Amino acid sequence: MFAQAITVEKEHLGGMRFKKSEVLNDKEEITTRKKLLEIATSLGNVYRRKVKILFEVEEGLKRVETTIWATTEGNIILKGGRIIPIHCIRQVSIF
Repeated sequence: MFAQAITVEKEHLGGMRFKKSEVLNDKEEITTRKKLLEIATSLGNVYRRKVKILFEVEEGLKRVETTIWATTEGNIILKGGRIIPIHCIRQVSIF
């Protein structure tokens, strides 16, 4: 799925039109995504580890490689204060 997505820089997230509804259908996938985001946030803050995030906007699939600085109930916050709504995230890959 990552191969089909267009890579974007985190600096360009501000102008994106994020999907308004949940992109995952399965409750287990939603729970797994939340856990992965929490792990990625810890790794980003302690070890400055980057993650690949696959997310949906109105124009289609996008991906970004970045460090997650914080995870809130509804959003992730990236370096530089960029925000991605959690309900738009399809996949998180920690590397």
